[in-house]
Amino acid sequence: MADKALILVDLQNDFCPGGALAVAGGDQTIAVANRVARHFDLVVATQDWHPADHGSFAANHDGAEPYQVIDLHGLQQVLWPVHCVQDSPGAAFHDRLTAPIAKVFAKGTDPTVDSYSGFWDNGKRKATGLAPWLREQGVRTVYVLGLATDYCVKFTAIDACGEGFATLLVADGCRAVDLTAGDGERAIDDMRASGVVVVESSQIA
Repeated sequence: MADKALILVDLQNDFCPGGALAVAGGDQTIAVANRVARHFDLVVATQDWHPADHGSFAANHDGAEPYQVIDLHGLQQVLWPVHCVQDSPGAAFHDRLTAPIAKVFAKGTDPTVDSYSGFWDNGKRKATGLAPWLREQGVRTVYVLGLATDYCVKFTAIDACGEGFATLLVADGCRAVDLTAGDGERAIDDMRASGVVVVESSQIA
């Protein structure tokens, strides 16, 4: 049983430099994850795990361009470059990630809906199983870091609060997409407004 857990969000090759949807400085989160993980008895990870025909990919919509926003089955959807396709090298965790991951929770597996959060798809139609699994381990507090601040980290942290976990964001272990300048900072403000406590890795002992 573990009272607290570390959630590593999408530390995958496609979100790091050289990847299909690279986040600036994304690989800098890996060392933070490895260092912070030493202070936790329980570490879990989320993993974008898309089928090739996923509706969030611009390539699957005639005439669409990446980062265009469309309605996808009733939800507003940013169209992304093809990324984290199941069993592809881009979907694999970064090779410098050494944190001892107890369990991986795949998300984005349904081609009809995207899943930024590690807990739910974007329409709250189907859960990943992360929340009940954490409760089964006795977890009451979660720390969140990873990629990217303004999308998957944000929604994972907010949903963690919504699921009743005390939630802390390890800010220096995150990097933002920043499609619009300042998105990362606004995401942190949104997390704080939802009850997330923002800390730095140096505060974890």
